[in-house]
Amino acid sequence: MTTTAAPIPGERTAEKKNPGAAPRRRRSGRLRKIGLPYLLLLPALLLELLVHLVPMIIGIVVSFRQLTQFYIRDWATAPWAGFDNYAVSVDFDAPVGEALVQSFLTTCLFTLLSVSLCWFLGTAAAVFMQETFRGRGFLRTLFLVPYALPVYAAVITWAFMFQRDNGIINHVIHDQLGLTDSPPFWLIGDNAFVTLLVVSVWKGWPFAFLIMMAGLQNIPRDIYEAAALDGAGVWQQIRRITLPSLRPVNQVLVLVLFLWTFNDFNTPFVLFGKAAPASADLISIHIYQSSFQTWNFGTGSAMSVLLLLFLLVVTGLYLLFTSRGKQATDA
Repeated sequence: MTTTAAPIPGERTAEKKNPGAAPRRRRSGRLRKIGLPYLLLLPALLLELLVHLVPMIIGIVVSFRQLTQFYIRDWATAPWAGFDNYAVSVDFDAPVGEALVQSFLTTCLFTLLSVSLCWFLGTAAAVFMQETFRGRGFLRTLFLVPYALPVYAAVITWAFMFQRDNGIINHVIHDQLGLTDSPPFWLIGDNAFVTLLVVSVWKGWPFAFLIMMAGLQNIPRDIYEAAALDGAGVWQQIRRITLPSLRPVNQVLVLVLFLWTFNDFNTPFVLFGKAAPASADLISIHIYQSSFQTWNFGTGSAMSVLLLLFLLVVTGLYLLFTSRGKQATDA
């Protein structure tokens, strides 16, 4: 038999004294929980606004003006052009539009090859590094060196290596191995595309390696052991376990590599200077030349806006396609 203590006469709980206090406290607690993430994100949002959004808005405004060198000191006084800059950019029968299409196709081919090679090399190296062997830590560090080096220092080094007369590339393939009749030109002509692709893959694949290696850490080793007991070989394990488990990681990795590669400006600019060869005329360097070489900032801004719209559409379609594929797989 249990007894309960009788309430002390005159004692009242806080809720009886103030019935609305508890709901208010709960509401204020919920508001603090909801508002804290936005408060923590506020510095990043302000920095994003200053660094990206404001220049992007200014670029959109400039694309509707006839901004040339005559109005560069006070660009707000440039005449209003409407959609004339866009019409010039997409007039594929005119020299400006034809050159833009050629640059766009070159960039698409370059991006496809670079992203594919970066993903393949990064995935292969990450899978290989899952096995325990002597020197694995050293190789991991060595593989990440291209990603850790400053971009300009690394690309300038490659530019020296690809010099025709005194570069180490021609010294090896022509002087030492005798694979060519004469030292080839790597920084001009059609070989410039190969040079650009090699440098892009060299500095991009360690990022894929790092991301894939982190994704592989989340796959339990027990699954591989059970598959091995069932008779699954190495390639079957990679096909049936590794790649399906890495699908969410691959979705983000491919998108990031695509955006980085398609917008890459530093690599062609440092390799070739202000005037890239026609075979390596990426759209980023083409827009730069259209803006700062011809001093037609209105047309260059219109090309930049078109590039932004293209990337937004491709990103949206990619996310839509991958999300539907994930839903179909889960179902």
